[in-house]
Amino acid sequence: MSGGIAARLYRGEAGVNVVGRRKVWFFVALIAIVIAVGSMVFRGFSLGIEFEGGNQYSVPVSVGTLDDVEKAFGDAGVEVKTGQTVGDSQYIIKTELINDTARQTEIKDSIAQRFNINPTQISDSAVSTSWGGQVTNKAALSLVIFLAAVLVYLVARFEWRMAVAAIASLLLDLILTAGVYSLVGFEVTPSTVIGFLTILGFALYDVVVVFDKVQENTKGITGSSTQTYSEAANLAVNQTLMRSINTGLVALLPVGGLLFIGAGLLGAGTLKDLGLVLFIGMGAAVYSSIFFATPVLAELKDREPRLQAHNARVAAKRASLAKEQASRAATPALDSDGVPVGSGGSGGTAKKVERSELAGAAPRPGARPSSRPGAGKRPRAGGRPGGGSGRR
Repeated sequence: MSGGIAARLYRGEAGVNVVGRRKVWFFVALIAIVIAVGSMVFRGFSLGIEFEGGNQYSVPVSVGTLDDVEKAFGDAGVEVKTGQTVGDSQYIIKTELINDTARQTEIKDSIAQRFNINPTQISDSAVSTSWGGQVTNKAALSLVIFLAAVLVYLVARFEWRMAVAAIASLLLDLILTAGVYSLVGFEVTPSTVIGFLTILGFALYDVVVVFDKVQENTKGITGSSTQTYSEAANLAVNQTLMRSINTGLVALLPVGGLLFIGAGLLGAGTLKDLGLVLFIGMGAAVYSSIFFATPVLAELKDREPRLQAHNARVAAKRASLAKEQASRAATPALDSDGVPVGSGGSGGTAKKVERSELAGAAPRPGARPSSRPGAGKRPRAGGRPGGGSGRR
């Protein structure tokens, strides 16, 4: 049938069996969760100075490259946590926590002497761990409030099973994103925490779109026995599949530009933390909205007694139809003479000859009269047999 892949998916002609293979996707998600949690437990996170505490120095870019500045701090006996370029005017160097004021002054003088600048051109500040703790606590509180609001909305808009499936999908996104940060060793900063909250909105949008289609497809489904709930949900996933993929790509393109071009090529280090978490989180959200949220919903719905009974009716009807079709296939089709259609051999030829010889005999009961020339010709109205005109 004509139409592109999107149209064929919508009509169910090129369906991807997502819900039917939900055990596979659950197993994949389980492996990813185990790896992510294991990395977070045993490897931990690379926390920024906002969470661990430390010192931050601002050095003008006129002194040289960022590598030169980081090397100068290392030669001064300071452990550099991170270094990045901010705008076109300064480098931001974050180091270990130094509480001694005299030591801080000594470091500034050493760096200034190294690059032959005035020490006043180098500014420094101490970052306390309490500030990072406050950011974390507020972010955690915001996350709890967000998830609670999402739960209430989905229960009111759909039902509690859809709410549970959506929350499970959002938690999967967070765990996978945090796991990648732990595995790769990305630095966790307040921008990272803000990014975590940002990806939740994107992930929720895609899940709600899919669930809305699921609700439309499954409305009144128990009134017929042609389709199970899981099959209708799988059709909804296929009907929104191209939309989910296109939405994900459109969202990832600008974030990828922010990350790879802004932070990578242009060296805008302040964009790196936010770009990383958005890119990873949105990618995980595309996966979870397609291969996790709806399968979880179908698993929960198939445990309902009324849907279990409905699925049993669908299975019984399909078994009955299959048995009937098998019976028809086993019984050969017969022609008007009771001979199997398509039968060959001499027996069939003999029957044909016999029927040809009997063609002029009395017709079978119920058969229409023969239409041979001259046979059964009716006399004209008012005429005599033999063809006379009937006129005198």
